Amino acid sequence: MALSACGSGAPTRDLPPADPVGSALGRPEYWLGPGDLLKVQVFQLPDLEREIRVDNAGRITLPLIGAVQAAGTSLSQMETQVAALYGDRYLQDPQVTITLLESPNQQVTVGGAVEQTGIYPMGAPHLTLQQAVALAKGVSNVADRRNVIVFRTVGGERMFARFDLLQIQQGKLNDPDIYGGDIIIVDRSDARVLLRTLIELTPFVAVWRAYR
Repeated sequence: MALSACGSGAPTRDLPPADPVGSALGRPEYWLGPGDLLKVQVFQLPDLEREIRVDNAGRITLPLIGAVQAAGTSLSQMETQVAALYGDRYLQDPQVTITLLESPNQQVTVGGAVEQTGIYPMGAPHLTLQQAVALAKGVSNVADRRNVIVFRTVGGERMFARFDLLQIQQGKLNDPDIYGGDIIIVDRSDARVLLRTLIELTPFVAVWRAYR
């Protein structure tokens, strides 16, 4: 896998390399939206823990502090905002952790040599590469599983990475995380494409085989 920034070659972090020349892709920032399911925890205060969904107005409602705007903010921004609201009136130096449990707004694009190309809702904060390919009904019979490209935007910069899906499926490499907005392209094997084309164009011509 070659991971790099398009046009920069600068390595980033977070997505494990899939071949010796790879480095790692960064994790994209996720902006909360209506329908997202969050888990809110305040350190050493289990009574304040909640699993709550962002409503259609983009808000969540929490004990003591009431409605809080969530849509359009990141998880880290939400943690800071909720901690500040609790700290203003009720708690001294609260430590707030917010986790994204479910995300109906997240989508991934899968194209190339797969059975059903398209844009798919993820239903979760992230998937693995194998799970994302499975959304497209798996690779086609002309796929080159050793050459799967993932495109990702990190901090406004377009990144890409090449993965060997065959080795991932064999357990030889880690199955990397895929996030909303990622684009996955499965390359095609030229030899298999040529064979399939010959078969499709000449369905009534006998295929000669060498026997030894």
